Amino acid sequence: MDKNYQPKEIEPRWQNAWETQETFKVSEADDRPKYYILEMFPYPSGRIHMGHVRVYAIGDVIARFKRMRGHRVLHPMGWDAFGLPAENAAIKRKIPPADWTNQNISDMRTQMKALGLSFDWEREVRTCSPDYYRWNQWLFIKMFERGLAYRKEATVNWCPSCVTVLANEQVVEGLCWRCDSLVTQKALKQWFFRITDYAEELLSSCAQLTGWPERVLVMQKNWIGKSEGLEVDFKWAEGEETLKIFTTRPDTLFGVTFMSIAAEHPLVQKLIMGRKEARAVNAFIQKYRDQDLTVQTVLNQEKEGVFTGAYAVHPLTGAKIPIWVANFVLMGYGTGIVMAVPAHDQRDFEFAQKYNLPIKLVIQNEAQSLSLPLDTAYTETTGTLVDSDTFSGLAPKAAQTAISERLEAENLGKRKIQYRLRDWGISRQRYWGTPIPILYCEHCGILPVPEGDLPVTLPEVATFGEGGNPLLKNQDFLNTNCPKCQGPATRETDTMDTFVDSSWYFLRYTSPHEGKLPVDPKRAEEWMAVDQYVGGIEHAVLHLLYARFFTKVMRDIGLTTVDEPFMNLLTQGMVIKDGAKMSKSKGNVVDPHHLIETYGADTARLFSLFAAPPEKDLEWSDEGVQGSFRFLQRVWRLVVEYAENKPEPSTSSDIDFSEASDRVKDLRRLTHQSIQKVTSDIEHGHQFNTAIAALMSFYNGLSKDIADGSATKDEAIQYAAALSEAVQKLVILLSPFAPHLAESLWEVLGHSSSIMNMDWPDFDPAVVLEETVEVVIQINGKVRNRFQAAAGTPDALLQERALSDSKIISWLGDQTIRKVFVIKGKLVNIVV
Repeated sequence: MDKNYQPKEIEPRWQNAWETQETFKVSEADDRPKYYILEMFPYPSGRIHMGHVRVYAIGDVIARFKRMRGHRVLHPMGWDAFGLPAENAAIKRKIPPADWTNQNISDMRTQMKALGLSFDWEREVRTCSPDYYRWNQWLFIKMFERGLAYRKEATVNWCPSCVTVLANEQVVEGLCWRCDSLVTQKALKQWFFRITDYAEELLSSCAQLTGWPERVLVMQKNWIGKSEGLEVDFKWAEGEETLKIFTTRPDTLFGVTFMSIAAEHPLVQKLIMGRKEARAVNAFIQKYRDQDLTVQTVLNQEKEGVFTGAYAVHPLTGAKIPIWVANFVLMGYGTGIVMAVPAHDQRDFEFAQKYNLPIKLVIQNEAQSLSLPLDTAYTETTGTLVDSDTFSGLAPKAAQTAISERLEAENLGKRKIQYRLRDWGISRQRYWGTPIPILYCEHCGILPVPEGDLPVTLPEVATFGEGGNPLLKNQDFLNTNCPKCQGPATRETDTMDTFVDSSWYFLRYTSPHEGKLPVDPKRAEEWMAVDQYVGGIEHAVLHLLYARFFTKVMRDIGLTTVDEPFMNLLTQGMVIKDGAKMSKSKGNVVDPHHLIETYGADTARLFSLFAAPPEKDLEWSDEGVQGSFRFLQRVWRLVVEYAENKPEPSTSSDIDFSEASDRVKDLRRLTHQSIQKVTSDIEHGHQFNTAIAALMSFYNGLSKDIADGSATKDEAIQYAAALSEAVQKLVILLSPFAPHLAESLWEVLGHSSSIMNMDWPDFDPAVVLEETVEVVIQINGKVRNRFQAAAGTPDALLQERALSDSKIISWLGDQTIRKVFVIKGKLVNIVV
């Protein structure tokens, strides 16, 4: 056997063996406990990057470890294959997106196999396949029948570069999440999923997600944004209309000095009709019409507004309240109208100061130190109400209840729960996505495509690249017959948001070839929920929220029994180089193919797992890669040399080690402590970096022991057994991280079966514990106490332990210690 580690020779061999022997194919007939490990499936861009290497190496270690721990492991892979990049690439190259996508899938599958990932490829799905997206359409129809899918005209986020609508979650600081173009506003008829029907359950069931990072749960809870408050009616002073507002602070109602209304609110034009202020208001509306109106942007921009000339009537005081159009009020959140209390809301305070609007103090702090003019808004809920009619003197919390009760009694308001979460707009004006299965008939109205006609497939487009959605120009696709009256009908040409594809793919993996339903409920019950999900923190709101929503809908349809899709979530950090995330634009990309060609897949895997804890960003280091390669070289050489020169030992289970030499005991202790450490680090917290560090320490200790020379004649049999145990356990413990090397070394050690068929080793607690001895403490030769210490503890530590013993301190009192000495590590004598 070559003593030089040659990954280019051994890795393809084992990849072929695993595929030929179907090593990672999982069967439902297997009666071992199930374990479902899943990494977020990739978009088929054509090349894997170091982020892929890291996330899939993490998942693969878990999969291999759990398989060796006695589980039947479901570890599937697929492709999130629809989306704008493929369509844009097709436009650029003037080829069908399917051709580009399928070639990329083929290339990336080859690259993934070169990493030695233990996927069950027979369960592979690709979302651009009609066999998959027909079930997107089926689920859409079921949601349509339940009132969970509906169409309405809405002002939407529009990306002029991508020529499509974006969900609020896809707008980042006013820019398109995909191409960084400035997002504008546009009124369109759109299809929506009524995710708000599940808002309360999505929020409350966060309590079930004990295996999720807290920051992800906080992001989800904040996005859902539950608020308990009061809806209050302010009458328009000059008309019949009512201005409804929602507030979580009814205790500040007497401090309202103006109203703010969204520029796009339909009531604005009525308010300004015939007024001199109309021209300025319309100019203001035009200024903000095309701007991004997401919450994040609105909170960050400068607050501006314009007076409408109209007034509302305060429901309790009858005072006339001026109505302003303001750029910080969103039509899509709350009622689109806000009561402004500048003394007790910082945003209102800044707006009032800018436009010289009145500020009225209605809550005094506990120190009674507030007075006008204020330097800043007092926003605390402590103190007492002032200048608030009969409610003055109440604490704010008590006043909230009392004022709410009065308004409800007088039919001027009602208590209400409100959510920040908006319904999910899924319409996209592009070709490369799932066609929405809806028909439009002049006589019968809006109808779903009959289930028997699914899938509605994307037509092949002969000339791709003329701009816009080619479905609008494809008459064969567009024109059809109404299934109800048989008259002419047209198809919906919008396609679904690609986040629909990834919202249930994890369920499809449980029965990927099921032909009658999206998922076989029996298989879903058998495998769901996913035991461990691995993916980026960037999906905390988008994908993870939608996946939770879809799981609950599919549960209610009867396709699954679980409430939540993912029991545990690991969000890995980014791979960065030169202080920045790897990207082509920054010129700091490292090609995994080059890394594998130079050092091998096991080195790529080991470095990506060792360089940082999985949840932290990984800083690229050429030295770190080389160090990982050198470690694997050393392990290879140690095992090969051992195999060439090893004695024929009995198995360690046949040996009585009770009277073993210290050298044998130390070697066994190193082995079992390493098993304990590596097992714990993988199983509890996925601390792969410290597990690898423990393997390196194991190798160093083992290598040093071998270098110390042959065993004595008396300890030869025991030492041979302990050494054999150590070498074999080192290879097994390394196998999830460097599987190709481990398989080869396992063969070198004389085993004919794959190392993946081995059970993960258990450590022996009795061996792990260091041998202890009883230490006697004497004062002037008389025994005064005893304690236990590890054998071989240095004399200085034994002296320190003896002198700090409470009984010894009591015995010594004020006496002067003349001398302390230790005899053979078992007796401490104190002379006074």
